[in-house]
Amino acid sequence: MKYFILILIIFCSCSESKEKKFQLQVGDFLFQDLDSSPLCEAIESVTPGYKDQKFSHIGIITKGGNPILQNVDSKFEEKNFYKIQEEYRVLEAIPGGVTTTRLDSFLNNSLDSMDNSKVMVGRLKAEYRYLIKDAVRFLNDKIGIEYDNEFLLNNEKYYCSELIFEAFKKEDIFELAPMNFCDNNNEIMQIWQDYYTKLDMEVPQGELGINPGIMSLSSKINIIHDFAKKNFNGIKYE
Repeated sequence: MKYFILILIIFCSCSESKEKKFQLQVGDFLFQDLDSSPLCEAIESVTPGYKDQKFSHIGIITKGGNPILQNVDSKFEEKNFYKIQEEYRVLEAIPGGVTTTRLDSFLNNSLDSMDNSKVMVGRLKAEYRYLIKDAVRFLNDKIGIEYDNEFLLNNEKYYCSELIFEAFKKEDIFELAPMNFCDNNNEIMQIWQDYYTKLDMEVPQGELGINPGIMSLSSKINIIHDFAKKNFNGIKYE
């Protein structure tokens, strides 16, 4: 009897450990603290995100497994559930255009002092995951489209957060907000003045836009994993 109880305890412990192991899914959002340029720092300085995290870039998992359809009769159930078993691909809009990137390359683009990736994962709440299939189709159709270095909507180009915003417009997963290019003194930052001068444009202060920080605060997603922390104390993932 004692041996049976011991085996049962070991089995339960292993099962619990397995259940808690994090696994990415197609449709997961990757919020990145990208330190690639002073512009990234400028973006982060005015757009705080989830728990005051600084995000300047976003990508989305679009490949890595085959969809297992569930509850196909109800929009408000999880219709498209994806288990990732193959190579992950991150779709992103970066200078050079919309492209897909290997997950390991994406994660290694921005590391902290302990060489941990500064990336957090957001996942749509269950009632909105039915959007993923059409969103991924939309995103894949945009591969090769020019990068929007003007950060303007509806100009047939895309910057990182704009692209993903457009893919999930159906349920207003993310909301537009007036863009802010000002410092704490409410003056346009010099880096943005110089940036838009080179583009022969006025700084689009106050025009509607979107950014990774605001997106990470959406009430329709959960932040479920932090690659920089082994024991992430965020919302429990499903």
